[in-house]
Amino acid sequence: MGCRDVHAATVLAFLSGTASVAGLLAAVLLPNWRQMRLYTFNKNERNVTVYTGLWIKCARFDGSRDCVIYDPQWYTAVDQLDLRVLQFALPLSMFTAASALFLCLIGMCNTAFVSTVPNMKLAKCLVNSAGCHLVAGLLFLLACAICLTPSIWVIFYNNYLNRKYEPVFSFDISVFIAIASAGGLFFTSVLLFLWYCACKSLPSPFWQPLYSHAPSMHSYASQPYSARSRLSAIEIDIPVVTHAS
Repeated sequence: MGCRDVHAATVLAFLSGTASVAGLLAAVLLPNWRQMRLYTFNKNERNVTVYTGLWIKCARFDGSRDCVIYDPQWYTAVDQLDLRVLQFALPLSMFTAASALFLCLIGMCNTAFVSTVPNMKLAKCLVNSAGCHLVAGLLFLLACAICLTPSIWVIFYNNYLNRKYEPVFSFDISVFIAIASAGGLFFTSVLLFLWYCACKSLPSPFWQPLYSHAPSMHSYASQPYSARSRLSAIEIDIPVVTHAS
């Protein structure tokens, strides 16, 4: 495994994380979290479907793509607890995943462009690529938990609404997009953890999360003065042989 170079696992993790963040953005913006079907028994009228999103609400007749009723201020008057929680959870998950992507990018750039031996003066301040990927994996895992939990709750809350009122509610495509994006975030974190576990066994200290010291500090360390003084205090008696004339 090419741990000292930009590896395919880290590139695949970055692409997977980017796709997952894009999926979360689509789930946030689409008005397709819940549908409510309103049936009519009048043959001259058409059934109405109310599409509920996190921010807007749209009501359409069957067979029409235009909104008969469009409410752009729906986000201020959301009366469904699961959607209200998602209004806070999904943006937080996106922010966490975007921070992880930034760290992952820093780690790849550090691997590709930074020299093998860091500067002695900056050795204790630098975070290496392994540390960046490790923290990014933890952030991806956290973003997955923040996104997945309320998205699954929508399914159970939808059943609760059908029991409480009438069986006219159904969850829509945004639920599947959010759950798939959470799966992508989990897959990204697993890739980064596998990369780190495979590379941390190298003898180099650069695969630790933080630089604790520069490698040249131990190679050229001088002996303490007390050791030198003890060595200099050793006296060797050389016998002198004299010949009598």
